[in-house]
Amino acid sequence: MLDLIVRGANLPDGRTGIDVGVSAGRIVAVEPALSAQAATELDAQGQLLSPPFVDAHFHMDATLSHGLPRVNASGTLLEGIALWGELKPLLTQDALVERALRYCDWAVAQGLLAIRSHVDVCDPRLLAVEALLYVRERVKPYLDLQLVAFPQDGLLRSPGALDHLTRALDMGVDVVGGIPHFERTMAQGAESVRILCEMAAERGLRVDMHCDESDDPLSRHIETLACETVRLGLQGRVAGSHLTSMHSMDNYYVSKLIPLIREAGVAAIANPLINITLQGRHDTYPKRRGMTRVPELLAAGVPVAFGHDCVMDPWYSLGSGDMLDVAHMGLHVAQMTGQQAMRQCFDAVTTTPAGILGLADYGLAPGCRADFVLLQARDPVEAIRLRATRLAVFRGGKQVACTLPRTAQLALPGRPAAISFQP
Repeated sequence: MLDLIVRGANLPDGRTGIDVGVSAGRIVAVEPALSAQAATELDAQGQLLSPPFVDAHFHMDATLSHGLPRVNASGTLLEGIALWGELKPLLTQDALVERALRYCDWAVAQGLLAIRSHVDVCDPRLLAVEALLYVRERVKPYLDLQLVAFPQDGLLRSPGALDHLTRALDMGVDVVGGIPHFERTMAQGAESVRILCEMAAERGLRVDMHCDESDDPLSRHIETLACETVRLGLQGRVAGSHLTSMHSMDNYYVSKLIPLIREAGVAAIANPLINITLQGRHDTYPKRRGMTRVPELLAAGVPVAFGHDCVMDPWYSLGSGDMLDVAHMGLHVAQMTGQQAMRQCFDAVTTTPAGILGLADYGLAPGCRADFVLLQARDPVEAIRLRATRLAVFRGGKQVACTLPRTAQLALPGRPAAISFQP
């Protein structure tokens, strides 16, 4: 007798009519017509059963703070950074915790069960660090929250930032972050990359750096990050986030750079919703999209994930924690409309970021933790097209959220009484 069987599901790899059996919080069987009984059975009715969504790049310390202390009138990156500087002295631990927990509620409802969040360490009080460490433990039963020590104002540019970042890691923050393009000079940016990678190597930690979030084609800190990764033996543990300067780089230089990134085992994390709105602001027409070269990186074998980055904060006034919305934007911006390419966009918010975060026991295979989402769609492409309803969300084999199917009622002569937007 199993605890749960989900019957008749479609899986992202194309298998159909599959039963998934769960016992003691783990998947124990994935096969058609499973000959077992369970305390609970769920008929998937040919809808898509997916591993949970994973957000590889987010800022939970700022989320849901839109309008505090004022609204970003221009909607630009630099005003957002200035606005965050105005907000930081007004932050309280209780407010940080309350907003973060509310966002985690949204995430679970959206089937988003793992998030890597950068947390600003340039405030000497480390209020946000303390708050999110508390939140990490609070949500652990239902959501994996990985924290990155992020020197928002520059490791070398902001007084005391290196000390604050070290303290944050000592407190239990998981990943070493950085922002080399925000340092005063290119040389100091490269120096910050070296310092931070050495720190990660000494502590046995992963690295995730905001890297070259700029329209400047000469912002090339990803080159240094790849070099330091190889020098220090950090292959497979490093990610470069944003990489928007690659959008504007000379093709000849990129033909050298992408193989270096692949050789170093560095992953790339694009943030389609934010890259498309914050980059290219100095352009007239034609306007650059700003997002990094996703198809080319994928073709070279570089793992590419999509992150949400922001939800209702100083930089972005929209969003609801829906990673299918992120995949939908990424698909359009990168012109990834081929069938395989669209499936890669689904992977970019599920399996690929799970690998970048190093999530253990993730997936739909025997032995994996029974975390999955039943979507109102039959395959990954349809899930992106519809930003599919999350019919049921499971953590460790227990349902933690559900949403009624999306249907529209019609009153048209000779036509169906209801439609679900699935042909």
